[in-house]
Amino acid sequence: MYDELTKEDIKKMQEELDYRPRVLRLQLIDDVKVARGFGDLSENFEYKAAKREKNRNDSRVRYLERMIKTARVISDSSGEGVAGLYDKVTIRAEDDNSERVITLVTTLRQNAPEGLISKESPVGKAVMGRRAGERVFVKLGEDDGYWMDILKIEKGSDDGSIPIRGY
Repeated sequence: MYDELTKEDIKKMQEELDYRPRVLRLQLIDDVKVARGFGDLSENFEYKAAKREKNRNDSRVRYLERMIKTARVISDSSGEGVAGLYDKVTIRAEDDNSERVITLVTTLRQNAPEGLISKESPVGKAVMGRRAGERVFVKLGEDDGYWMDILKIEKGSDDGSIPIRGY
């Protein structure tokens, strides 16, 4: 299995991967050493918290390495008038007539509350490659879904302002 990521996604992950083991890990190891000096380790909250942060950092490093290793690089360009990555798309759900502006992004940058919708999500799949004025079906399950209209597409590009998702 692989994730479809852009060159910019991989660049951002590589920057984080360069920082975490070389800088942050050394700081976290020092924090563990300092906390260890506070006394009995079985009742030492600072030690447990420092170890937890160090382990979270090590886990994030493994995650980033795996993502970079298994990624399939995709283009972030799309045709004129066609919804693609980083484009702002105004949609309207037919069931409640509500309008919303979304930005299509890779899975690594999704943040639905902020309108950053993954191209792999049901809405993203329905909108990608479509044009303004089209009516699309958002498939939620085997027999479930809803219709929506694509009202407007504003071409966008990756300006680097959308961060990669943490965990």
